[in-house]
Amino acid sequence: MAKRKTKKADKPTKISNEHLNKVQSIINNLNRGQIEIGHLETKKHAVLDHIVTLQGDLAKMQEKLKKEYGTDNINIHTGEIKHDEQAN
Repeated sequence: MAKRKTKKADKPTKISNEHLNKVQSIINNLNRGQIEIGHLETKKHAVLDHIVTLQGDLAKMQEKLKKEYGTDNINIHTGEIKHDEQAN
């Protein structure tokens, strides 16, 4: 096999600084976004846990109202009790 007379063009070994900076910027912004999602998911979990606690508190309060007033059907703005015969 004969040797080549013309030299092959050298392939670049590095990208330009401009391209490197752009790629690094995009990756940094992507990482920041993913970290922010992690923070939001953690906060979401805490809020969901708090809602479960509040739902339990409401259920306990409804039981107290049923025992004391015979119903938990009340107007939460006025405190007016709506007994079963008034519910219709």
